[in-house]
Amino acid sequence: MPLLVLVLLLWLAPAAGASATTVTVLTIDGAISPASADYLARGLKRAADSGSRLVVLKLDTPGGLDTAMRDMIKDILASPIPVATFVSPGGARAASAGTYLLYASHVAAMAPGTNLGAASPVQIGIGGHENEPAAPPAPAGSVPDGTLPASSSQPSTMTLKQFHDASAYIRSLAQLRGRNADWAERAVREAVSLSADDALKVHVVDLVATDVSDLLARVQGRRVSVNGSTVTIDVAGAEIVPFAPDWRTRLLLAIASPSLALVLMMLGVYGLLFEFASPGYVLPGVVGAICLLLGLFALQMLPFTYAGLGLILLGIAFFVAEVFVPLSGALAVGGLVAFVIGATILIDTEALGEGVSLPLVLTIAGASALFILVVVGMAVKARRQPVVSGAEELTGRRGEVLADFTGEGWATIHGETWRVRSAVPLTGGQPVRVTRIEGLTLDVEPLTPLERNT
Repeated sequence: MPLLVLVLLLWLAPAAGASATTVTVLTIDGAISPASADYLARGLKRAADSGSRLVVLKLDTPGGLDTAMRDMIKDILASPIPVATFVSPGGARAASAGTYLLYASHVAAMAPGTNLGAASPVQIGIGGHENEPAAPPAPAGSVPDGTLPASSSQPSTMTLKQFHDASAYIRSLAQLRGRNADWAERAVREAVSLSADDALKVHVVDLVATDVSDLLARVQGRRVSVNGSTVTIDVAGAEIVPFAPDWRTRLLLAIASPSLALVLMMLGVYGLLFEFASPGYVLPGVVGAICLLLGLFALQMLPFTYAGLGLILLGIAFFVAEVFVPLSGALAVGGLVAFVIGATILIDTEALGEGVSLPLVLTIAGASALFILVVVGMAVKARRQPVVSGAEELTGRRGEVLADFTGEGWATIHGETWRVRSAVPLTGGQPVRVTRIEGLTLDVEPLTPLERNT
């Protein structure tokens, strides 16, 4: 009998361990980008595969890309596990795209000393000005009927489309989760923000918690709708399992940095320029091609402006032109100005929350000018120098025929005796010039009387 009890206990032990309650914690700290969307998607899948009861998304973001944000919201809405977005720690924010993520989550929570809001879309790229609001601000308390207030400056059709789309999108998320839809639209219309306590009072978020443990205690027993079904959150005694970004996510997050994207792109340009100026080194071309592709990949994940990218390329073109067409530094100065302005406005800081620092821009601009004007310039000048050794150096050289011959004979050229070939008969002592080299035989022609006197 004791042996049977022991066998039953050993059989039940793995089952008990397998049913242990877990909570998966994801952390996004920084701008919303495709790397963030990829991290969230894999984190939700990992949580579902491991049987977690809840996913806590710790969030601290200034905003980010609209496309990445919408991908993340789709993943949250399709998640079979409740998702609690938690703006934490104290001092964190869920601005712009972060506000949408809060509204989309099954549970919206904030830590004391945090804020959310400022969800107005901004225009970037061609057709809009950086940091330009998507629409004129609406007066406080305006009716959220999807119309814009009268304004002396009429927004463009594209601006209106962006504005209405953003307003309708966040309102639909608020209605889905039963949260304050009027304030959500004000966050888009007027770019307003709220502190954690104020957000709780006006029912923008569900609760305020000090940390993840406090959050779990407050959501215990809460009923939420998950894919159309009502689910009761049960995380009593749950084990908190953090899901850290792997090397792939860390790489994507690293190269999605505006500063690193610019550095990679410039290294790529430098490497290819050096390889084209001095073919044969191979390594600069290989490294340059890899860096350029990584830089362009990072750039397509960032809210960049075409005007900024165009000015950077124009500045590089001016640097290269200065090497080939020296104009007392005019092109070099123009290249510096174009490059600095282009790099400064390359990234939309309002949409991303960060940009390329000015000291880095000035450093790269100076390094660009130095590299192209000095290194590439020296390589180009070296290629223009006449050949001073080898067989190629003999072309154009003058010599003297040793003896009369017709067809082929011998001549002294550059202090050496060479077998020569001529289309016309030559006499001994007649000056000739080398026109072509074929193996160890030189084709020559006689000098004219005028050439003999020079």
